Amino acid sequence: MTTKENQLWRACTSILVGKNASADGSVIIGRNEDSKPAWPKHFRQMAAPMPYTFTSKDTGFTIKLTEPGVRYTATPEWTAEYGVFAEDGINGYGVAMSATESAYANPRVLAYDPLNPKGIGEEAMITVVLPYIHSAREGVTRLGQIVSQYGTSESNGILFADQQEAWYLETGSGHHWVAQRIPDDAYAVVANELSIEAIDFADTDNFIVSDGIAQFAADHHLWRENTPFIFRDIFGTNNAADAVYNWPRVVAGQQLLTPSAGAQFGQTNLPFLRRPDRPIQIDDAMRVLANHYEQTPYDPATKSSDAHKYRPISLANTQESHLLQLRPNVDNSIAGIHWLAMGVAAESIYVPFYAGITDTPADYQKGALPYSADSAYWRYKLLGILADRDFGRHKKALGDLQDALLAKHLGLIAATDQQLAEAADVRALVTTASNEAAQIAREATDQLIAELITEATKVSPLRFQVDPNL
Repeated sequence: MTTKENQLWRACTSILVGKNASADGSVIIGRNEDSKPAWPKHFRQMAAPMPYTFTSKDTGFTIKLTEPGVRYTATPEWTAEYGVFAEDGINGYGVAMSATESAYANPRVLAYDPLNPKGIGEEAMITVVLPYIHSAREGVTRLGQIVSQYGTSESNGILFADQQEAWYLETGSGHHWVAQRIPDDAYAVVANELSIEAIDFADTDNFIVSDGIAQFAADHHLWRENTPFIFRDIFGTNNAADAVYNWPRVVAGQQLLTPSAGAQFGQTNLPFLRRPDRPIQIDDAMRVLANHYEQTPYDPATKSSDAHKYRPISLANTQESHLLQLRPNVDNSIAGIHWLAMGVAAESIYVPFYAGITDTPADYQKGALPYSADSAYWRYKLLGILADRDFGRHKKALGDLQDALLAKHLGLIAATDQQLAEAADVRALVTTASNEAAQIAREATDQLIAELITEATKVSPLRFQVDPNL
């Protein structure tokens, strides 16, 4: 996959939740990784890397990694032909990262600091950052320094989290970037636009920026000194395509989490940060990433004349959807939860995997082109394809399955947590629990798949009602 193709296909939706905005005090980050309707992902516990020189197959970006790293979970591509695209994970220090949310810089900015085709891009970011960082803030500074030194091939948003903080970093040009700490009582839903608003350069607790960004903007008449430095206005876009493709997803997320704010489809320039009307549960975050404008005229699963007016959050191009939950009062290098839904979030199951697993289930390490029955990716894609045959009729069975499995998985997590303090081998304990979570989902999903296949035999176009008197 070339960088140009990445920009075309990798158009994701992200969510970040501060610890006081969540129901249990977790810091949560998550994203739908959108690429192609059939492009398998794997899920692995990556080994701690030793010093080596990394070279990106996507852009040719090269960096010497001189220090050993730590293990981390990741969802790499099924093929290494175009690079790793590790995308998301929690490392052995209990730090989470998700990369990237594709975005676009305006031509005024790129005229003076163009993207570097040989700079760091999405394909490399997790691999050269996540194994080496001890906190979310350190992740921001490490990636920011790489972008400043080597340049970036893309404009992107990158999510970081630890037990205390969530941070969002945006690359606005070839070498300039900003990052903002998500307030503890707030959340953000981001959809393929540069989204960070006013930068307070004096507030270094909550903002980190590239060296010289203000002077750069002033020198090139992109920003007038002594006025608010609104990053998304100076570096980003807000055009007719954004109004159809990006802003509606932000509206949908804010309607779900802050209905009192009254966000309406058709609105643009919504605030980057919102306070939720009630504490956000993990399944609230799942509902955001699985949203396809249900119960509105814009739902593509309906026959409404406006069904395809706006690009939904959950769509057929999603490779995988993840939520990385950094929980209070636990060691998140072991007990952080990597929730993973292979395929389309609206038609899949979020399965919880503990960050401390020693290995992932075999079917999560399989899957290529074409379809194969031994792959977790293809299992959940198959579920969605069968549901698609009559989505209006099958969505209740699908929703019932998702609800039932969430209840079982939450119960399994609670039972496992109670054993952590007394376990002789905590990594073995969480690996067993994670495998059990995957098995519970596998068996229930296979049962619904069997039911949908059996039911589908009744609707063949070659079916003919035989006269009982013949």
